[in-house]
Amino acid sequence: MDSIIKRQQHSPKKEKTRSVTYRLPVKLVEEIETEAMNNNISHNVMAKQILEKYIQWDRFADKIGMIPVPKKILDTLGIEMSSAEINEIVNMIKPVIKDAVLFIKGKYDLKRCIETLEDYMRASGMKSDHRIEGELHHFIIQHELGGNWSIFTEQLLQEIFREFLPNSEMKCQTTETTVIATIALGTDFSEHNY
Repeated sequence: MDSIIKRQQHSPKKEKTRSVTYRLPVKLVEEIETEAMNNNISHNVMAKQILEKYIQWDRFADKIGMIPVPKKILDTLGIEMSSAEINEIVNMIKPVIKDAVLFIKGKYDLKRCIETLEDYMRASGMKSDHRIEGELHHFIIQHELGGNWSIFTEQLLQEIFREFLPNSEMKCQTTETTVIATIALGTDFSEHNY
């Protein structure tokens, strides 16, 4: 029997909506409408995406000390990273992630940690996906920053899963731009239900 791979749902239930009216400068409305048209979506959907990004990430970014860094700088820094430096960065970033998850989600556990990392990747413009194949969960991250960042991403995910599931084994497939982390989490695991 072939295994079926399905994508993890990010909004499993239909949310209740409410109409509101805001008075905005004409230039701002025109920019939102233009951007929406360029993305082939309604300006209502564009405004919703902007507000969701703010609620999920941007409102916390300053408070947890996040600063935007041009991708080219990370790409260049990654070329020169040694294995020891990658290990050092992973060890330095683990408590930062824990503090961020505690601050943003109000508790630190595997589901909230994964969801926070997904929020960060979405806010940073990285592509990520969560696919389920029976008991196996595939976390796909496309960073496009080079091989050393793939090694960093793999090691960071290993550390996170090891912290919460010390007896589970995570397997990875990596390329210069993509990491696929696979781990058995069960058929009913969802990082959005806690």
